[in-house]
Amino acid sequence: MSADPGLAVRALSVTFGRNHLLRGIDFDVAEGETLVLFGPSGVGKTVLLRAIAGLEPAARGEVRVAGRDVSMRGPEARGIGMAFQNFALYPHMSARDNIASPLRARGVSRAEIERRVGAVADLLRIGHVLGHAPKELSNGQKQRTALARALVGEPRVLLLDDPLRNVDAKLRYEMRLEFPRLLRTAGAATLYVTQDYREAMALGDRVAILLDGRIAQTAPPETVYEHPDSVAVARLFGDPPINLLPCRPTESTGGVQVAAAGLRLTLPAAQHAIGRDCLLGLRPEAIAVHAAALPGAAPAQLNATTPLHERLVVLLRAGGEEVVASVLGEVPVPGSAVWISADPAQATLFDAGSGARIAAPAPVREAA
Repeated sequence: MSADPGLAVRALSVTFGRNHLLRGIDFDVAEGETLVLFGPSGVGKTVLLRAIAGLEPAARGEVRVAGRDVSMRGPEARGIGMAFQNFALYPHMSARDNIASPLRARGVSRAEIERRVGAVADLLRIGHVLGHAPKELSNGQKQRTALARALVGEPRVLLLDDPLRNVDAKLRYEMRLEFPRLLRTAGAATLYVTQDYREAMALGDRVAILLDGRIAQTAPPETVYEHPDSVAVARLFGDPPINLLPCRPTESTGGVQVAAAGLRLTLPAAQHAIGRDCLLGLRPEAIAVHAAALPGAAPAQLNATTPLHERLVVLLRAGGEEVVASVLGEVPVPGSAVWISADPAQATLFDAGSGARIAAPAPVREAA
């Protein structure tokens, strides 16, 4: 296996007039890895894919595929497969011919085309519809046909532009379960675009968050969720969203103490947080609701509840702040007086001005 990443992007920028859409993007994707590019609508995710594929004339920067600089090469010479969110199938061709089209363009022999089309159709379980025209396919079959066309050329790099956006909820759920197997089998360095945080969490070996033209954080999904680098990143993940409670940390043995929504928590945050305006980030599932007073719990008013999957979302008023909890099991009826507690290990402290996460100090290693 090559020591070079499957895909390397360096200092990639896209400017339209005075509008700097992408600003010096850098990241790597290893062979066989899926990196999910996540961000809200309009931040330039599709433009970034187009730039990597060689379809964006305004792009500047370096793109390397398996160590080979392809920045000055056309799309057909980059060794990249791409599937679009709108499927982009040729309406006058059968599913078989759509899948085979990139191989025919490269002059691959008829026997080899038949072998590869059959293999990728079996992988995606669409062999029974290869003779159908796109208008005869369901959205799920169209999506698989478009993916098959991207995979049939055995690309070193695979770009997937929100491929599940235009399929129904049931199929989207099923494909979230199936995609990891498909992508592992393909073995390409895969860059997968989505604006659905659940999809990002489910499919990515790592997640890269695109905000304001830059990569705001790249990390495994659980790290992004539990240790977001900024308030902006924290708000993008979670339903219900994270609680952000104003506080001003004070000095405490072993870290800093924060008081917010009636809660008092000791966190191993950096000492420079003391006396500064901060935000205490608590995911709703980090907050417990109690019917009776417990040591360390804060009084609260339970205002409303609503079910969400197997959990119950609880809206509370505590210490003058609105607080949202997500709990398992029953809680008292709305209007009840309750108590809340929070797990300090699941708390994150952010600077109120910059929004940046205030990291805990690194442990000091004793000299041997």
